[in-house]
Amino acid sequence: MNKINLLKKYAYAYLSKYDSTKKNLEWKLKNKISKMTNVEKKEKFYLYNSINSILNDLEVKNIINDKIYTQRNIQRLYDQGKSEFFIKSKLLQKGIDNKLINSSLKDFEKDNPNYKINAAIKFAEKKKLGKYGNIDNKQKDISKMARAGFSYYITLKALGF
Repeated sequence: MNKINLLKKYAYAYLSKYDSTKKNLEWKLKNKISKMTNVEKKEKFYLYNSINSILNDLEVKNIINDKIYTQRNIQRLYDQGKSEFFIKSKLLQKGIDNKLINSSLKDFEKDNPNYKINAAIKFAEKKKLGKYGNIDNKQKDISKMARAGFSYYITLKALGF
């Protein structure tokens, strides 16, 4: 069927521009099908059912791999100074399984034992909090760190209070 080839081309084009998870690509393909015009209901149903075969084909070819995606994004978000809570919620939004997130975070923590404190320090430096900015606003700085997802203990260590 010609429409299935269009879906495959769309998936390849999307993946050439963006790194994606299996679940996120599934959402994108379903959205593409729902926006198709001049397609009968039966054909749309057939296209929805063909999404799994397209995703499995991409997974077998190792074009999409949720584990690698998770590891890359944990490293990227850590480099930006994001908290563990923020990282987990961002990956859950992309459709990554909670078990995979937790195991990847444990592996990342083995390689970087102080990553939580280092991320908090990066965040504090970027936002000019605590000893990196105006020390007078101690309560405001702690509140800002808490809203960013850092624990109280890590916040105090990062801010130097």
